[in-house]
Amino acid sequence: MDHPDRNLAMELVRATEAAAIRAVPWIGRGNKNAADGAAVDAMRKFLATVEFQGEVVIGEGEKDEAPMLFNGEIVGNGTGPLCDIAVDPIDGTSLTAAGRQNALSVIAVADRGTMYNPKEVFYMEKIVTGPAGKDVIDLERPIGDNIRGLAKALGKGVEDMNIAVLDRPRHEQLIHDIRESGAGTELLLDGDVAGGINAALQTGRIDMCVGIGGTPEGIITACAIKGLDGVMQTRLFPRNDEERSNAINAGHDLDRVLTADDLVRTDNTFFVCTGVTDGGLVKGVNRERDQITTDSVVLRARSGTFRRVTAVHRVSKWLDED
Repeated sequence: MDHPDRNLAMELVRATEAAAIRAVPWIGRGNKNAADGAAVDAMRKFLATVEFQGEVVIGEGEKDEAPMLFNGEIVGNGTGPLCDIAVDPIDGTSLTAAGRQNALSVIAVADRGTMYNPKEVFYMEKIVTGPAGKDVIDLERPIGDNIRGLAKALGKGVEDMNIAVLDRPRHEQLIHDIRESGAGTELLLDGDVAGGINAALQTGRIDMCVGIGGTPEGIITACAIKGLDGVMQTRLFPRNDEERSNAINAGHDLDRVLTADDLVRTDNTFFVCTGVTDGGLVKGVNRERDQITTDSVVLRARSGTFRRVTAVHRVSKWLDED
């Protein structure tokens, strides 16, 4: 992807818009698999028209036994640049099914062969901040030290710091330690991609995003962080002895701290997302009479651009499609 078409980002947005729109009928219906299936089908259909040769490095994946957009699948129209692609048709399927906020449709693209492949390991430890975290945060230090260091770099009191964490039993001690430091928590019900991006943007309540989350989301977040000049450190987190053994056999160094540059070894990246439900990063899909409005974000690391894309779609065009 040495000389990517600048229109590639807009083509990718069409795919996330399609996935988000197709998921809407399943919002709040309690069926996350149906929502995901509708989004996957729509995203795959639109990606087939994009002028690039994409190989899915991070897809629905082995964990979900997905029949489409699986790891290793080739997408695109067979012409144009060779790319690695990471997809999450819905980051937050449980959020969508419950009708909760912060569900996204996401695609990240980079030069072919540059995305880290976390095969055999489905989770990783993560810490994400904005540019102020450079030379400050350290995944191997206690969370309290990281919070105090970042607060000093930001010129804020620790009591004014707000730390995003997935609300999971595995994070009980982490949440306790964050609050013990004097900082507050923003507990995420699901989907830590938006949490990481909001931490890097530092335009809202979130100053840092930490905790154990999915490796696919980690690679996708890294593409966005590179476009925001943010800071990200991760380490693979096998859940059991079998996964640990498989990871070692696959050649992974489980003690190594990986940065965004390790996860995506190029600055020639695109990140696009479209809101499925309302959230702090983007608004969800909104239908009023004969119009559907979508809200998306486009990030390009090489140019350092952050764009918001609001699109209005005619309902008839979607209802009439097969």
